[in-house]
Amino acid sequence: MSQEPMPSTPPAYDQLLDELKNIRRPGLAGLRGTDRPALRAVAVAGGFCDGPDDAPAGIEALLKEAVRRLGEKDLLGRAAAHTFGLLPDRRGAPAADRRKMAAGVYGVTPERFRRHQEPQVIQQLAEAVLTVLREPPPGPARQTAPSGPPPPDGVGGAAGQGVRGGAGGRDRQGGAGQGGQEPPLRVDSVPVDARSTVTVHVSPIELLRDIEVLVSSENVYLEMSKTFRPTVSGALRLAAAVRDPAGEIVDDVLTRELAAWLRAHGRPGLPVRPGTVVPTSSGALAARGVRRIYHAAVATPQGDTYEVRPESIARAVSACFALARTERDRYRPELSSICFPLLGAGRGGLSPAVSATWLRWAIRDELARDARWRVHLVVRSREIAEAVGAL
Repeated sequence: MSQEPMPSTPPAYDQLLDELKNIRRPGLAGLRGTDRPALRAVAVAGGFCDGPDDAPAGIEALLKEAVRRLGEKDLLGRAAAHTFGLLPDRRGAPAADRRKMAAGVYGVTPERFRRHQEPQVIQQLAEAVLTVLREPPPGPARQTAPSGPPPPDGVGGAAGQGVRGGAGGRDRQGGAGQGGQEPPLRVDSVPVDARSTVTVHVSPIELLRDIEVLVSSENVYLEMSKTFRPTVSGALRLAAAVRDPAGEIVDDVLTRELAAWLRAHGRPGLPVRPGTVVPTSSGALAARGVRRIYHAAVATPQGDTYEVRPESIARAVSACFALARTERDRYRPELSSICFPLLGAGRGGLSPAVSATWLRWAIRDELARDARWRVHLVVRSREIAEAVGAL
């Protein structure tokens, strides 16, 4: 493969914008069929590819890096990832489906998104591409685009550089950001004791696949976060909601079922004991192989903030496993996997290290009692994953 020369001048913003508009409908799968000289030039300059032969993979990796620059919690980054199919399981999705998912980020209809938010999303992505050209990522940037469906347990995205460290120096596979954050990164065999291990994922929790029970961190009133909040609770609420063909939410499944539980137990408007766990169905997340959502009430409101006592994490973990044991045989195949976020480490104010330490202590005790469970942890960054592996 011949190395293509670096461009003497950077591509014009307008040319990048036009090329992005033109690839929105065909998506990433259509990159091979047409030449995108401006995007290819930036991909070459950034080290994502060498020339025309590997331009499609290079452009895809470039766009993932540009989305990462927009910010992992920013609406623009999340909407751009959906618009162009940059998430692990959306690469080949039809244009209408991608637009519908992007509209859901803003909570509007696809038509309103097309007329109002979508132009801004594409414009900002073009600006981010130019930022990548001005400030290339450190180290080798080349990546290979995924060629098939994502593997189980939410592990997906472009293959990238191996990351070694923590957990006894095991190899870990990572890649460029997608969906405004790093792609799901599976870290195998992080020990909790001499016999048991957990699997760590760097990913938004709602993107995980084929893990039967996902645990959500809630306040003691069991009032979930708003769907636009960058929290585990808000993300699961949005992902589980049922929508009509126009993309409007017609059933806020998780909040509806929590409200029913509170009424049945005489607790509407009243707090539950910290560490209480309440089960609901998984709503639309059933399509991703999720069967149950366990809502762990660990955060006590304190004015505009929350208090989370570490012992509440231990109680919640114990309650999650107790509940899972009672529900295990109700399903075929039976429940066998459960995933915890770092309870209390968001708005709860605990440091990730404290949350992870208490989680591991509690998980260790539960696995000593019943080692049949496959346990997962989900975190938002590689740095936290490394810290969890080192604890």
